[in-house]
Amino acid sequence: MFSDPVFLVTALIAVLLVGLAKGGFSGIGMAATPLLALAVPPLQALAILLQILLVQDVVSLWWYRRDYDGWNLNVMLPGAVIGVGLAWAVGSVVSDDVVRLIIGTIGVTFVLNVWFGKLPPPGRPSAASGVFWGAGSAFTSTIASAGMPPFSVHVLPQRMEKLKLVGTVTIFFAAVNAMRVVPYFALGELNLANLKISLVLLPLAIATNFLGFWLVLRTPTDLFYRIAYTLMFVVSAAIMAQGIVGTLRGWGIIAV
Repeated sequence: MFSDPVFLVTALIAVLLVGLAKGGFSGIGMAATPLLALAVPPLQALAILLQILLVQDVVSLWWYRRDYDGWNLNVMLPGAVIGVGLAWAVGSVVSDDVVRLIIGTIGVTFVLNVWFGKLPPPGRPSAASGVFWGAGSAFTSTIASAGMPPFSVHVLPQRMEKLKLVGTVTIFFAAVNAMRVVPYFALGELNLANLKISLVLLPLAIATNFLGFWLVLRTPTDLFYRIAYTLMFVVSAAIMAQGIVGTLRGWGIIAV
């Protein structure tokens, strides 16, 4: 597989993106799976990256072990259990293109509202909001490895301190990634062949993980939030476009 130049290029860029995402620039990681899916089937791309993410999670959890918001985790993680279970139950019914369209629409709408809408001052939302968006984030993460838009709807408006935000993101998605192991294993994608691919890509992933740590520490908070929203918009728009094109193809409106 590594003799295939398309796979090699997409795999290296995808691993670079997930490394930076695990270092703290989370939104950019959503582009990794669609990119790798250009060279391998989408479910295989998810499985290859999941095995890398599980190792990166250990590194990131240690790095941000003192920086997190306990209240948000307490309300979002129960929702995450529901979301992963729901994804396992209906994942074969809901097409990837429909999921991408939903994810992209949520992300684009959210960022446009932040940029052009009239937002309330930073504050803590309700616990019900945390459960709902935690479930949505885990659902989209399990199906399409794109859990940041629903997560961001709940968390970003709170304007948490930068490192506390990154630590909360890290712990939440580390838990979700651990939950994803069971359905992926049941589907037969956590196999020896995919594990070998993940192991070859892992050193680059760890290196870019630390690059992400370095960049987060040196990025001013206001700039960090501007980057986070911009990344969210660009990636969400790209995912939404993929969903629209794929859905129209499925309906026979445009040629395959």
